[in-house]
Amino acid sequence: MTRSDLVEELAARFGQLTHRDAEYAVKTILDAMGEALVRGHRIEIRGFGSFSINRRPPRLGRNPRSGESVQIPEKRVPHFKPGKALREAVDERTAELQADERRAAGA
Repeated sequence: MTRSDLVEELAARFGQLTHRDAEYAVKTILDAMGEALVRGHRIEIRGFGSFSINRRPPRLGRNPRSGESVQIPEKRVPHFKPGKALREAVDERTAELQADERRAAGA
């Protein structure tokens, strides 16, 4: 699902929202989440999951072309951990889809 797919879904579910309003809502939420992560805050959405920042320490890497050692600096990267409800829903729905596909292939 892309950002534009999310905007379309939001506008379709809520008839009172125009496409422009739905686009603005999605942009505002994603901007707020990005800003919170930049400031080092953790984002928790109950039933969905949590976003946090992981620190990758500096390390010594290797240039695959020349074989030369390269110092890779420290990085901070976003990390998503799905919540229990999301994990269970994905597992359950995936199993249902696979069962449906097997039934359709066998029929």
